[in-house]
Amino acid sequence: MLCADGWPYIRGESYDGVSTETGLANKWPVQGPPVLWVKELGQGYSSIVVRNDRAYTQYQTIAGQFVLCMDAATGETVWSYRYDWPFEMTGLYPGPFSTPTLFEDHVYFTTPAGDVGCLTLTGKLVWSRELKKEFDGQGTDFGYACSPTVVDGKVILPVGGRGASIVALDAKSGEVVWKSGDEPASYTPILPITIEGQRQVVGYLEHDMVGCDLATGKQLWKKTLSRGYDEHSAWPIYREPMLWTSAPFQAGSHLWKLTTDGGSSCQEVWQIDLMSNDVSSSVLVDGTIYGFDLAEAQSKAHRPSRGAFRAIDFLTGEQRWANGDAEVRRSADFTENKASQVVGHASVIAADGKLFLLNDLGDLILAEANPNQYVELARARVLGGEIGWATPAIDHGRLFVRNRSRAVCLYVGTGNLTEGVEALAVSDLPQGAVRDYSRLLGVEPEYAMDAPTKRWLLNWYLVGVAILSVAGLAVLLARIAAPQMLVTNQARSLFVVITFVLGIVVGPPASLLTQDFVFTWPVSLFIVFAAAVHRSDLRRSSTAKSLTDARRSRMVAILFLLTCAVYFVVCRRLSLVTQWTFLCGFPAAIAGLLLDRYARARTVDASRNSVASLVLSWVLTQLAFAMYFALTAGLLAMKYDLSDR
Repeated sequence: MLCADGWPYIRGESYDGVSTETGLANKWPVQGPPVLWVKELGQGYSSIVVRNDRAYTQYQTIAGQFVLCMDAATGETVWSYRYDWPFEMTGLYPGPFSTPTLFEDHVYFTTPAGDVGCLTLTGKLVWSRELKKEFDGQGTDFGYACSPTVVDGKVILPVGGRGASIVALDAKSGEVVWKSGDEPASYTPILPITIEGQRQVVGYLEHDMVGCDLATGKQLWKKTLSRGYDEHSAWPIYREPMLWTSAPFQAGSHLWKLTTDGGSSCQEVWQIDLMSNDVSSSVLVDGTIYGFDLAEAQSKAHRPSRGAFRAIDFLTGEQRWANGDAEVRRSADFTENKASQVVGHASVIAADGKLFLLNDLGDLILAEANPNQYVELARARVLGGEIGWATPAIDHGRLFVRNRSRAVCLYVGTGNLTEGVEALAVSDLPQGAVRDYSRLLGVEPEYAMDAPTKRWLLNWYLVGVAILSVAGLAVLLARIAAPQMLVTNQARSLFVVITFVLGIVVGPPASLLTQDFVFTWPVSLFIVFAAAVHRSDLRRSSTAKSLTDARRSRMVAILFLLTCAVYFVVCRRLSLVTQWTFLCGFPAAIAGLLLDRYARARTVDASRNSVASLVLSWVLTQLAFAMYFALTAGLLAMKYDLSDR
C-alpha cells in the first residue's frame, strides 16, 4: 500500500479532495468495513484532518467550543483546547463549521466568530487574532466557516473587510504579512494555485472571484459574479490553466481560463446549469468531475437534499452520467434517497481510482471513479440518525467520517488489521432514522435561513385572525343552538380546542393552495397561552372546588409549556428561524387577556349575558392576538431584514 502524507487539510494534501494513497479495497464484507472506533463528540460541522497517527477536529458542548486531538488508531482523546463559549447551541446550525489545518508542527483553526488561532501539536496556544472584528469583516453573517489555508509560511483567509478582503498572516507569529481587496467574503477557503510558474491564491468571495499574488497580496485579476445577496461554500477545482467553480441557488457551474499573457486575467470558457454545489464540493479524477448537483436553493439540515449525483466532463461540461431523477428535481415527492443504488446528497473524496461518498443520511458508499457509468462497489450505513455534511478523510487505509455529533473510523484497506485490534461491526454502531417533518408545512421556505418577509407576516396574521373568527363563530352558533347545554366555561374551552386544531391543520393546505409558505402554528401557541392565563388563579383556598380548579390550572400550564417545547423542537428540525421569536411575544398579550378575564368575571347572569359575553371575549382575544403578533414581528424586525422578496 502506498500512503500519502496524511490528510492535513479539509480537501487533502492538494486541496482537491483526491488522495494519492493506493492499495484500497475494491469491496467490503456484507456487514460493511471493519469499524476501528466510534466517538461521541457533541455539536459541529467540522471535518477531520489526520497526520502522524493523530486526528483533529472541532466540536462544542455546553462547556464551550474545542479543538480536539485524537489518537487516529483508537479515537482516544490526546488533548482538547477550549477557545470559546458554544455557538448558537439551540440554533439551526449549532457548533463550529470550519476544519483545523495541519502545517509543519502546528495546528491552525478558525471559529464561527471569525477568530483564527495557532496551537502546538501538544495543544498549547501560540497566537490568536480576532480577524473579523479587527478588520470589520463582511459576508459571513451565518458564522465564519473558512478553514485556514497555510502555504509558504502564511495563513491566508478571506475576511471581507475594507482593504482586507483577503488577509495573510505569518504562520509562526500571527502578524499581518499582507492584506488585499475590498470585497465581502463568503464561506469558501482560499485556494492556492500556480499559473505559468506564478504562485497565486484564489478567493471565491460573496460577489467576486479574485486572484492575488501569493507573496505580496497584489490583486492580479477580478471577476464579478453576482449582485445582491449571494454566497459560495464549495471549493473551486484547478487544473492549470483551467479553474472550475460551482455555486448554490441552482446557479450551475463555470469553467474559467487563467492566463498571464499581457497581465493576469480570468476568462469564461463555458457556463452550464448542471452541477450546483453547496456545502458538498466535487472532485476531479482523470478529466471527469464527480459531485452532487443540488436541485434546491440550499442544502437542507432537516431532511435529505434533492438533486442528482453527476459526472461531467471537466473541459466541456458535457454530462457523462447522472444518478438520480433529474426530471423531478423540484418535486416535493422526489424520494431518490429511498431508492436502491441512489447516492443522494453526498460529500466525496477520491483515492485509488475510487470514490468514497458520505451522503447526508449517513450512508458510506464506495463507487468506481468511472466516467462512463455509475458503478457502486459497496455501501454501509455508518452515521444514521441525523443529517451530516462533513468531508471524509483517508490515511493509511483508515477512513475518517463524522456527522454533527459523532465520529467514526473505518478500515478500507486491503491489508490485515494490526494484531490486537478488535474491530467493531457496522451493526454495532449507534444508528437512528432521519425523520422528514417537512410535509407538516405543505410548502417549505425556499432558503434554509429565510426570515419572514413583511408580506409573510401580514398573511400569517390575517390567517390567524380568520382562524379565531371561524372558531368564535362556531362557538357562538353552538351557544345559540343549545343555550342550556353550552355554558360559558364550556364555550371557552370549545373555542380554545377549535382554534388550536385549526392552527395546526390549516397551514399545509393553505400553503399548497397558494404555493407559498403559510405559517399558522403561532395562533395555536397563542390560544394555549390564553387558556393558561384564563385558568391561572393566584389565590390560596382549601375548598374542594378551589383545589379542583387549581389542579386544572396546573394541567393547562403544563400543556402550555409542553406545546412550546414541541413547537421549538419541530421548528428546529424544520430549520425555521421562527423557533424562538413566536415564543417571546406572550407578554404583549397579557393585558388583553386579563381584560377579557375581568370582563367575564363582571358578568353576573351567565345564562342571560353569555352571548354578549362570548362576543366581547372574542373581541378582546383578537386584540390580545394582535398585540402578541405585533411584538413578535417587532423582534423579527430587530434581528432580520424583513423586506419582501
